[in-house]
Formats: sequence, C-alpha cells, structure tokens
Amino acid sequence: MDSALKEQEIPLQITFHELESSDAIETFVHERTQKLLHFYDRITACRVVIESPHRHSNKERKLFHIRVELGVPGQELVVSHEPGEHEKHEDIHTAIRDAFGAMERQLKEFARKQRGEVKTRPAEV
Repeated sequence: MDSALKEQEIPLQITFHELESSDAIETFVHERTQKLLHFYDRITACRVVIESPHRHSNKERKLFHIRVELGVPGQELVVSHEPGEHEKHEDIHTAIRDAFGAMERQLKEFARKQRGEVKTRPAEV
C-alpha cells in the first residue's frame, strides 16, 4: 500500500440499528472503508448504517441491511443493500463485504468519469 494512502484517514461514522455495536464489526468496516482509497483518494467522508431488521417472513431468518454513503467532491455515492432472499446476508460480514463491493464498483466508475475516461459509441454511418 502506498504510504500516502496509509496516512490518509477517511472520516467514518458507523451506526448500528436494532443490534449491538461491535468492535470487530467496526474494525472490519474501517478496513473496508480504507480500501476504497485505492480506487479514489479524494473521499471526504463515509457513513455506514448497519441494520438488523425484523425477522424476514415466516422463515425466522435475520437478514442484514447495509447502507454505505460516500462523500466525494461535489457528490455523494450511495449503496443500499436491502435484505432479500439471499441467505448469505444472514452473515453480517458477507452483507458488509457485498455492500462495499458494490461501492467499489460505483467509486471506480466515478473515478473513471473524473479522469475523463468516458466510453463513447462508434459513430453510425
């Protein structure tokens, strides 16, 4: 990792709804947030909401909802992973990983546009 990236800290706010906060989960979120600097180094803020909603239907499963809001110059990028039929989101680490994976893709696209790397279609003849 570049030493400049190691020194930069993204202002991070983590909120837990309907579940107890956890140092291990906060550390995991912090690590995932810092990895975003590899894709774009001008991140101004990050807010992560981790929610354990009421049990899902009659199956008595708890699926986690993760929302990641990322501040970048002139814009806010948002990923909201709602609990769905994916059993893997019963695991909080998997739900967080998936939400941050979606944010990485969104951030890469934002960075590409910032660099002026806009995809163009060939002209029709």
